Amino acid sequence: MRVVAKFGGTSLGSGDRINRAADSIAAAVEAGHEIAVVASAMGNTTDELLEEIEFEAEDRDRAEIVSMGERTSVRMLKAALAARGINAIFVEPGSDEWPIIANDLGEVDIEETTRRVEELAADLGSVVPVITGFLAQNKAGEITTLGRGGSDTTAVMLGRYMGADEVVIVTDVEGVMTGDPRVVEGARNVGRITVDELRNLSFRGAEVVAPSALSYKDDGLGVRVVHYQHGDLLTGGTLIEGEFQNLIDMQEDPLSCITVAGRALRNSPGILADLSKVLGDAGINIDAVASGMDSVTFYMHEGRAKEAENLLHSKVVEDQTLSSVTVEDGIAVIRVTGGELPNRPGVILDIVQPISEAGINIHDVITSATSVAIFVAWDDREETLKIVQEEF
Repeated sequence: MRVVAKFGGTSLGSGDRINRAADSIAAAVEAGHEIAVVASAMGNTTDELLEEIEFEAEDRDRAEIVSMGERTSVRMLKAALAARGINAIFVEPGSDEWPIIANDLGEVDIEETTRRVEELAADLGSVVPVITGFLAQNKAGEITTLGRGGSDTTAVMLGRYMGADEVVIVTDVEGVMTGDPRVVEGARNVGRITVDELRNLSFRGAEVVAPSALSYKDDGLGVRVVHYQHGDLLTGGTLIEGEFQNLIDMQEDPLSCITVAGRALRNSPGILADLSKVLGDAGINIDAVASGMDSVTFYMHEGRAKEAENLLHSKVVEDQTLSSVTVEDGIAVIRVTGGELPNRPGVILDIVQPISEAGINIHDVITSATSVAIFVAWDDREETLKIVQEEF
């Protein structure tokens, strides 16, 4: 089995933790597995180095300075492996084996990087490379970086291009939890989660795997998150499954939008739950919801709109905070889903502006962490779809 094991800063934060990491790597090697290692800077070294740069520094100088954390980690871990009889080398920018080539913006040269990764992987049966995470090298040989969470990106990228079976992210959490254990009682580990689910959680604050890393994950590559105290690189934790799809999709059937208006609905606890429940109890699926200070809009299949209108009207009559319900039929929705959307500044403008310039009225735009849904009149759907496809 071929595995890329990434050790985060906390998992290398002391001599004892470096020994734990080396023990787990040695055990996997002795069991006959091919292991490549990615190391982050020890503890909070990178942040501490950045805090000490209290002067004007060029980007290249800053990259050189912050690289010292990762450079130290790979030397420490390589030495710990050597003490256990493991044939290991450390790999850093500037070395002959260095694999990741990128420009000064952190954009990876896929062709050259793939070629170099394959050369590095050819020796995995006889040596364990310990590679600096977070860092890259431009074609001139100068150090650049892959941005925040770059060590995760390094690991998943290497795993993909060297044909690994699994990437193991070793960190200070048990894996993906059902909730933040510092806040909720009874939080437990999630054994399996899809890449789509995790990307949405990651872009909304869950610090498990850097979102940028998951764009390199394909369907054949497993990604596992384990606690550094676990000691076994190949079991436990949370297994991240699947591949994030880039997709432009148009709903086949027309939708209706039903809007319920009322006074300061956003400040009325439970009102959204009450309105949703009456629809759910009738088996009416809600395609999307948009809310404002004084209204809530439900999008649903046009064939259930009249029934839904009557049900919601009954709630309007019962609740004095609600004033009226109205329905508009003939709505189309085009959804753009993609792993790169959150990393693309101005993506909403890129979608909305050409539609506006075509004279098409947008009824609604609803976004999530990794998707954008555009609601337009049914008659405008084909032209809108064409515009979005041309843009993406």
